Amino acid sequence: MSVYALKPKFQNLLRPLVQRLASAGVNANQVTITAALGSILVGAAAALGAPDYRLFLLIPVWLFLRMALNAIDGMLAREFGQKSALGAYLNELGDVISDIALVLPFLAIAAFNPADIWVFALVAVIVECAGLIGSLAGATRRYDGPLGKSDRAVAVGAFGLWTGLGLPLASWADWLWRALVLLSVVTICKRVGNGVAQTR
Repeated sequence: MSVYALKPKFQNLLRPLVQRLASAGVNANQVTITAALGSILVGAAAALGAPDYRLFLLIPVWLFLRMALNAIDGMLAREFGQKSALGAYLNELGDVISDIALVLPFLAIAAFNPADIWVFALVAVIVECAGLIGSLAGATRRYDGPLGKSDRAVAVGAFGLWTGLGLPLASWADWLWRALVLLSVVTICKRVGNGVAQTR
């Protein structure tokens, strides 16, 4: 089960805040841009703060806030008539930029194999491409798991928390990154397979 399945309940909790933001004149694109810029700033702070890894604690905190911002921008767009072509581009590109910005700081951790970090960042982008292609192929935008955007956020947040707390990073930590890569490949295959099946 993907964390994405919890999204409706999360949105219900945020709905009163979204209504206040809409009343205050905040629009979906502003929220989307804030989420992307915040991810870049947090990622840069964590990477540049090494070898003091305490700044990696910002990553799980920000990822939770980013999930909220991602839900808010979607609700503003759908429920308050703010959908636009520019918003669609900002939303998808912003997610990819945010993913990369929050994964690459782990290159500063000597205990991690840099190749694992780069491969994970690459397959995360491919996962999102596989989801987007669904709508181009005549299916819907695919959000299949097991490692979609929300699930990646949980995994990367856990790495950030572990690193920021200064807990020991054993050699098996590399295998966790490789397991995430494998789950990402499974996710790509599911999105492609389910998208193709949907068009039949």
